[in-house]
Amino acid sequence: MPRRTATMLASTLMLIALLCAGVFIPVPYAEMSPGPTVNTLGDHDGEPVLQIAGKKTYATSGHLNMTTVRVTSADYRMNLVEAVYGWLAHDNKVVPHETLYPDGKTEEQSTQENAEEFSQSQESAKVAALKQLDVPVKSWVIVSTVVKGSPAQGKLHAGDVIRAVDGTAVKEPNDVAKLVTKHKPGQDVRFTIVPAKEQAAAEKEKRTPTKTQDISMTTTTSDDTGEKRAIVGISAGTDHTFPFTIDIKLADVGGPSAGLMFALGIYDKLTPGSLTGGRFVAGTGTIDDAGKVGPIGGIEMKTVGARAKGAQYFLTPADNCAAAAKDTPDGLTLIKVGTIRDALGALKDIRSGDTADLPKCGK
Repeated sequence: MPRRTATMLASTLMLIALLCAGVFIPVPYAEMSPGPTVNTLGDHDGEPVLQIAGKKTYATSGHLNMTTVRVTSADYRMNLVEAVYGWLAHDNKVVPHETLYPDGKTEEQSTQENAEEFSQSQESAKVAALKQLDVPVKSWVIVSTVVKGSPAQGKLHAGDVIRAVDGTAVKEPNDVAKLVTKHKPGQDVRFTIVPAKEQAAAEKEKRTPTKTQDISMTTTTSDDTGEKRAIVGISAGTDHTFPFTIDIKLADVGGPSAGLMFALGIYDKLTPGSLTGGRFVAGTGTIDDAGKVGPIGGIEMKTVGARAKGAQYFLTPADNCAAAAKDTPDGLTLIKVGTIRDALGALKDIRSGDTADLPKCGK
């Protein structure tokens, strides 16, 4: 066989072998891509996304779209060819698998965690919107989760209201950890609670809870931060009672990043006129009860998805502005927001047409 022919044959076989390896050998990466975007002012799957009862609402116009990111499943393993294609594709992003599913987290665990974060973001969105409208909201500290095998298991339950720790009144979730860690591991701590069932009954009957319990338990040691501290194995959160009903109907969505857009949608429906002036505004960002907007993941995918659906403006968490501004889709204006008040101010400028001084990302 001539040397040139042999060389070409060897090269071809090598190329085939590399292609086969690329197709069949998995790589430790996952892919993110633009997901669906939904108008919080409109309908989804045949019903309104925001449903408010017991309070006057007003007609709205335009769009206040929440945005999402689509990711590959936890058990899916990309091959090398897919990874290279994803790296080269403009609208996709390939990241290490552990970025989306850390510590070997299963898809079921990730879905559950996202569902819990989504539920909490809805509550915070309601509170933030109503606070802007000076509508009073009652709130209290609750047991959010109880760790299996911890001192609190069987003594405290999710939904229990925490009134005090060692006789000191609890006003914020962080107060619980501060009071528990005043102890040394192995010491007893006393919780004063309203059981979840009593709290639920009181809310249903529109009365103040009357049954409280003092529950003592022995703290144990946590060294997850490199230093030993006393814990009981719970996480504390906040629950609320609203003066009227606000339901958010949106299935198959998880995570906390729609909080800002839900809050704006609620505010819009409870106030005369249109926040957007008929414009197409999209956005993202977590929100807390005080209305502070926090950063999210996948900002580049969300701006692409929003612009593809027709968005003209994109409300961007301040901490995400630098990343979003690196590759802004043509025709989309990125607006920096740090609070719901910032977003309301930007929307006022947008509907008035006075957009020259908008706080844009990348300025």
